[in-house]
Amino acid sequence: MGFETVYGALGALSWLCVAPHPDDAEIGAGGTLIRLAHSGQAVGILELTRGEGGTLGTPTARAAECVAAARIMGLAWRGQLGLPDGGLVDSPAGARALAEVLRAVRPRVLVVPHHRDRHPDHFGAYHLAKRAVHLAGLRKADVPGEPHRVTRVLLYQGNADIQPNVLVDVEASLPVWEAAVLAHESQFSGAAVSETVTPEILERRRARLQYWGTLARVRYAEAFEAEDGLLLDPGTL
Repeated sequence: MGFETVYGALGALSWLCVAPHPDDAEIGAGGTLIRLAHSGQAVGILELTRGEGGTLGTPTARAAECVAAARIMGLAWRGQLGLPDGGLVDSPAGARALAEVLRAVRPRVLVVPHHRDRHPDHFGAYHLAKRAVHLAGLRKADVPGEPHRVTRVLLYQGNADIQPNVLVDVEASLPVWEAAVLAHESQFSGAAVSETVTPEILERRRARLQYWGTLARVRYAEAFEAEDGLLLDPGTL
């Protein structure tokens, strides 16, 4: 089991977003990733599956959409782990494969789906990522590459409500975010299949961004949950 690069060049990243399926990262954390990329930081996305079990699209079409979205967002790297769609669980083999990626791209911040999500692959990805973060930092772990410790893990919102303690102003990123989401044409240009796979995706997710923005006193914000306390300079409050 190994990973592949589908866009960009392998190298150290400041942020890496783990996505169970193609388009999950754009929907849940795209505005923040775009903001970081446009500020000059190296950011990336790793899809855990090819989305082969989805009602719409094919793995080939979805891979091409991932490349198109990566260009729009300005990503430094996008990768594919090739785990089975519909079968993401906290397995030792899957965790070792993900830990290998963490050692290869050495992110400071890892962004993963929230464990409260109703989709089994999303909460499976959360638990898999937590094990992989642990393995990646162990010198004696049976994982290729030099050990790497992720500094911060943030959880992003998917298909369920969350109680965030991190809000990011993404108003300036919104036009690019919309284009990146719509690059996943196979999912968002046909008939509605679910509350997520629907041509109304931008309208629905923009409303969510606007809600979090209201709480942060900006127009649009993305919401994350940090499981560990955040150390802040009180002068910035």
